[in-house]
Amino acid sequence: MNYKHPSGEEFHGVIGRTIEESTPWWPEPKLGAGAPDVVMVVLDDTGFSHLGCYGSTIETPNIDALAARGARFTGFHTTALCSPTRACLLTGRNHHAVGMRGVSNFDTGFPNMRGSIPKSAATLAEILRDKGYATFTTGKWHLAPMSECSAAGPFANWPLQKGFDRYYGFLQGETDQFYPELTHDNHFIDVPARAEDGYHISEDIVDRSAGMIRDIVSLVPERPFFLYTAFGAMHAPHQAPQSYLDKYRGRFDAGWDVEREKWFARQKEMGVIPADTALAPRNPGVRPWEELSPNEKAFAARLQEAFAAMLEHTDHQIGRLIAFLKEVGRWDNTLFILLSDNGASQEGGPTGVFDEMKWFNGIPENVDAAVARLDDIGGPESHCNIPWGWAQAGNTPLKWYKQNTHGGGVRDPLIMHFPAGLAAPGAFRRQFCHAVDIAPTVLDIIGIETPSVVAGVTQMPVHGVSLKAALADPEAKVERAAQFFEMLGHRGIWKSGWKAVTRHEQGKPFDEDRWELYHLAEDFSEMNDLAASEPARLRELIDLWWTEAEAQGALPLDDRNGIALFAASRRPGMPTSRKSFLYRPPVSHIVADACPPVGRGWRMTVDLIHPASAGDGALVARGSINSGFVLYIKEGRLHFDYNCFHDHTRVSDAASLSPGVRNVELVVTRRADGGGDVALAVDGAEVASGTIPKLVFMLSSIGMDIGRSLAPVNRDYAEPFAYGGTIRTVAFDIPSLRPQQGEAVAQVRAAYAQQ
Repeated sequence: MNYKHPSGEEFHGVIGRTIEESTPWWPEPKLGAGAPDVVMVVLDDTGFSHLGCYGSTIETPNIDALAARGARFTGFHTTALCSPTRACLLTGRNHHAVGMRGVSNFDTGFPNMRGSIPKSAATLAEILRDKGYATFTTGKWHLAPMSECSAAGPFANWPLQKGFDRYYGFLQGETDQFYPELTHDNHFIDVPARAEDGYHISEDIVDRSAGMIRDIVSLVPERPFFLYTAFGAMHAPHQAPQSYLDKYRGRFDAGWDVEREKWFARQKEMGVIPADTALAPRNPGVRPWEELSPNEKAFAARLQEAFAAMLEHTDHQIGRLIAFLKEVGRWDNTLFILLSDNGASQEGGPTGVFDEMKWFNGIPENVDAAVARLDDIGGPESHCNIPWGWAQAGNTPLKWYKQNTHGGGVRDPLIMHFPAGLAAPGAFRRQFCHAVDIAPTVLDIIGIETPSVVAGVTQMPVHGVSLKAALADPEAKVERAAQFFEMLGHRGIWKSGWKAVTRHEQGKPFDEDRWELYHLAEDFSEMNDLAASEPARLRELIDLWWTEAEAQGALPLDDRNGIALFAASRRPGMPTSRKSFLYRPPVSHIVADACPPVGRGWRMTVDLIHPASAGDGALVARGSINSGFVLYIKEGRLHFDYNCFHDHTRVSDAASLSPGVRNVELVVTRRADGGGDVALAVDGAEVASGTIPKLVFMLSSIGMDIGRSLAPVNRDYAEPFAYGGTIRTVAFDIPSLRPQQGEAVAQVRAAYAQQ
């Protein structure tokens, strides 16, 4: 009998009329026995020299031990930003080609910047899952348009729809380490413990990673797994447990000039960089340490202490993950990859910031005021970032920072550990390589060919090459074509040891950009510009850049303003495409990019049924203890608090809110001077008023909750401070749908900094 099942399933048995006439058949396993597990750990905003094994004096013993037993790369390059680098890592394609020219918050209306990875570039997780791997991801995602990251979706670009079986982490480019916005698989969840009880998201990420692995090794131990873990560290806010902060007190009082020289010397002594490498001069805007005032020194040193504390704390979590893999017998056959997604961040500005939201809003840090709160730095009541001087120290010996295509932005740490395929443990690998090479390397080591079709979709060519040979032989030649770079108009191209690079000024014609030329094979820190002496070679590389840019989808070059970059997030069907918002609680946590844009002022109306007792709680809360606003009831009275970076404006009703059906209205009117007038009313009668000195456009990276508070906005209450009554509706009305330029600029600065 020749019978085909309606499912169309491939079947090599026999189907007869009865079981006696039939022969069953099962597909062969997709992977041979002994397929390795794969763990990829991604650090954020960690510069070339930040790890101890790359030269710094910050203590990273677990990472250092990994490097001593593994392969330490000194020629690894990234895209200079987070979302683009991660798109490269997971697809093996250049970031423009997969719609991730910049951060995933943007959609410019061109294919090179959609903020999501197309189906024609399957992720490593999709490929490995199809081959039988269990696939897990924990930590930062930021590979979906943030306008799609509310509970309304669409979910097509969330981790579970991009090949991962399980997810636990945060979707945004950054989060508070003590009060994170957590997503479990496809839904938002509460933080499992309080900061006061010792919670920190880095520890939580490792616990959840171990839990996912424990399930698979307990139930189906023969099945391999792929774990992609992306810490919030070392992105701002730099926050760590107090014991780590205490350890670094006073360690950086000598300043960035002394410390950078020390790290530079260590790099030469360790062999990280060639002995003839020159130390790049201070970047423009970085002052000599001795020119700083005592307060500026105290503030900058304390910010660096917080950075170091967070890095060592993260190193400890990586050590816990490695120890767990050894405990369950999954270490010796695991390909363990650790890397940074871009260089150290420049978003702290020249002085550093107590709260990075100030930088987004163009508010200079008042250092003399900040030193009064030095002991808060690194804890829950700070959202800090380091100054340029410490960022350049983290990029030693290189120029510039994250966002730039010079070495300080694109040259980063990479360590691979794989006992089964690694020769000369601890030896340096000095080959030029790029983030697009990671996925091809993983597939090559496993023995999987890159599929030409995934889920019925023809796949675009892979742009990276395998580094497997470099693991087996530190001196192996890695055959690769030219590698181009473009970020925010900054451009660069590498070919056969030479690099042409230019730093773009927004608004300046691209043809007027000044290109530099470096023989990177002999000039590690890009110090000897050969543009004048090698004009023909420079011209050849510039022409090649345009050829590669066209082939890789980098065009058109685009340095438009913020309104254009955010236009797509306001198109119909997106959460912020309206000027009126009506919520019907209970609703899930609302991420910042889906919140009403209250920087222009707003009218908020809460229709509720207030109980006769146990009626305290948050009605609407946005942000955190570092900046935000909250409308709440405490001891029976109605309060509104606008927290502008710890400068609180509070208005309160003198009388208790009567039980029953109540209508609470809050109106904030933006004034010409940038402040706001506040009026609070109950059932149409004004009960309190006040004046906010300054309304900011980017209030917080933490979103909004109704009927509860994810994080405290002031210390009147502790999270979650759930309201005991019934909230029937909450309505927001925004004065003008057209965004202001200052608001758009703040959004762009925030989005890029959250990389």
